[in-house]
Amino acid sequence: MPILEHLADFRKRIVRASIFILLFSLIGWFFYNPIVDQLTLPICDLAESRRLGTNQCDNLFVGGVLGPLNLKIKVALIAGIVLATPFWLYQFWAFLAPGLHKKEKRYAIGFISFATPFFLSGVALGFFILPLAVEVLLGFTPSSLENLVRFDEYLDFVLRLILIFGIAFELPIILVSLNLVGALSGRRMLKPWRIAVFGIFFFTAALTPTGDPITMSALAVPLTLLYFGAGGVSILLDRRKGKKTSQTSVDEVTPIERPLPINNDE
Repeated sequence: MPILEHLADFRKRIVRASIFILLFSLIGWFFYNPIVDQLTLPICDLAESRRLGTNQCDNLFVGGVLGPLNLKIKVALIAGIVLATPFWLYQFWAFLAPGLHKKEKRYAIGFISFATPFFLSGVALGFFILPLAVEVLLGFTPSSLENLVRFDEYLDFVLRLILIFGIAFELPIILVSLNLVGALSGRRMLKPWRIAVFGIFFFTAALTPTGDPITMSALAVPLTLLYFGAGGVSILLDRRKGKKTSQTSVDEVTPIERPLPINNDE
């Protein structure tokens, strides 16, 4: 495809992914309060506060006239991104599909089937680490001071944390996909394993919003295991493809006919 057609296709995929995210954001809009209750658990229990009749969180506040509206829009978008995962992942694959052969395009279902749970697993791990990350960061507050947190800043922190975990968990899917289309063999994938492990730890240290070693290790260790797992799966796939190629080569060899005896009478 010419470069302009690539750009047009990329714009089409972005628009379609955005439409799916906006549609699923409506769910986040209507379930705004339950989602906020879950997001604020690391700092305070809003559900318990309502039960006690206070209905507030002393550490969190929303500022400005537009603050509540902006907050609701952000919460809805977070829900839309997470819930629409299979759809925007498919748009990503569909953008790559024109450069693949027909046989390779059939991997789309497998890609979506594995990429979606891996992304959601990363998001779940990020949400599981969230209370620990908040506790570590708030622990630096001097005992003589009180830390008041703007909820929109806290929400940006949460969004960055869970999305980084979710996107990082796509690493093995991308590596195995490259192997399936013949772009990267398993041995080449694992050969620079020392550089790869260093890169994983450097990536997590640079992009995790907390920067503490606990959160960094919580992402880097699973990523390292997933990297070696993807390499092992790729090696098995290479061996399987090698056996099929050898069998095909043997089957395609034309058998040599036995020579006919020479008839001396002729």
